[in-house]
Amino acid sequence: MHTYDSTLAYPRDLIGYGRNPPHAQWPGRARIAVQFVLNYEEGGENSVLHGDAGSEQFLSEMFNPASYPDRHLSMEGIYEYGSRAGVWRILREFEKQQLPLTVFGVGMALQRHPELTAAFVELGHEIACHGWRWVHYQNVDEATEREHMRLGMDAITRLTGTRPLGWYTGRDSPRTRRLVADDGGFEYDSDYYGDDLPFWMQVQKTDGSVVPQLIVIATLEAASAILLEASLPTCSSRSG
Repeated sequence: MHTYDSTLAYPRDLIGYGRNPPHAQWPGRARIAVQFVLNYEEGGENSVLHGDAGSEQFLSEMFNPASYPDRHLSMEGIYEYGSRAGVWRILREFEKQQLPLTVFGVGMALQRHPELTAAFVELGHEIACHGWRWVHYQNVDEATEREHMRLGMDAITRLTGTRPLGWYTGRDSPRTRRLVADDGGFEYDSDYYGDDLPFWMQVQKTDGSVVPQLIVIATLEAASAILLEASLPTCSSRSG
């Protein structure tokens, strides 16, 4: 398995597995491994109701929407489709097909919908931590980002009785991977899009020590298409 060394003077690895990627050796001699992921963020997005300066702009059917310093009812409605209808369509389809699902769950969102969170647990789906809020962390100070990580993990642990073992921010900062390494309790980190296969990354913690971190790739294309085709035949595509 390839190791990506993010501690070098130039911390990006543009080569990866290169021309000859390895055989993954999946269990049971499987030819391919698929992880189905549902992002659940509804109720944790930018909103003046949540103390934010403006409304959400990211991931909606509206093209390049503005952020307003007030409630944006259309944006709220798009997000609420996911929590009210879309997510249940997806859960029914996965239950019918007897397929496992990983939920990238935002702590605040899960906390606002305990019935749904209980359903994730009842159906045996993994809940990985997707942070406390669904907001951009690029310009958030380190102390706040670290506290939001703690709040997200605490919320999932309290709601499910189990500490999350996977991490995915999605709207991360240059510090996020280091903060995940500082925690030390995650089995994998999915805040990366640049490969087809998992790999190890050398990450420097805040104390200067270097640790290996398993990177399980997140994708932005295939999963959405699969879920839309399987479960959302109506006009809205938002499920999380």
